[in-house]
Amino acid sequence: MVEHPTAQDRLAELLDAPAKTTGAGYLDVLGDAPQAGPTTGITQRVMRTTLLPQVYERFWRPAFGRLFKGPFGPGMAGEIRRATELLALEPGRIVLDVACGTGRFTRTFGAATGNHGLAIGLDGAPSMLARAVTETTGTHEDGVAYLRADAVEPPFPPSTVDAICCFAALHMFAEPERALDSFARILRPGGRVVLLTSARRDWQPARVVDTAGGILSGQRMFDRGEIAAALRARGFRIVAERFAGVTQIVAGELAGAN
Repeated sequence: MVEHPTAQDRLAELLDAPAKTTGAGYLDVLGDAPQAGPTTGITQRVMRTTLLPQVYERFWRPAFGRLFKGPFGPGMAGEIRRATELLALEPGRIVLDVACGTGRFTRTFGAATGNHGLAIGLDGAPSMLARAVTETTGTHEDGVAYLRADAVEPPFPPSTVDAICCFAALHMFAEPERALDSFARILRPGGRVVLLTSARRDWQPARVVDTAGGILSGQRMFDRGEIAAALRARGFRIVAERFAGVTQIVAGELAGAN
């Protein structure tokens, strides 16, 4: 009887860096490094604690999402639905969920791409990934695999994945521009990216408050339209751009498809 490769086996074949299989059920290319890059502030430090994964998906992320998106922004279920639609996910596709946390988005992407596709959850925090593996067990696990790696420089060759999601994370990266360069590099022509990140308000008094909040929490406050312009500069056409509170969801399609 011929054994079919697991989702983790298929992920390992895609990588351009050596990976270790961990006892927690995810691959690791960072080894003993405590984190992939420099810590940008208190928010990122909290993300790396062992307690947060226990409450992240059900309490932390929905509560803080509502705080930053305001009363009219989408809830977490709406974010997931919107991301899945904007990425145009289909069975057989390969999708990378950058800064996946406990894997809520990744699991849904795995359901959309099916067992012949692959949904990859990438994060730098071992505690988040261990929780993600536990949450995924028995739920589309044949098409979902997790990876501990640098979100700014995901360890994939050029033109490897069909879609990239990065929600609620880009503003916490030390080098967000380099991350966007990486996303454009590893996407296949015609592939899509969708981002949820900060969006500083235009009204001057609010801009001062937003900027101060970003400095205190270690999060970068992007201007409205800044992310769309950055994607265009890297060869994307903008598929969607939507603002809510101090957040923006921007989706782009990489040029070059036939």
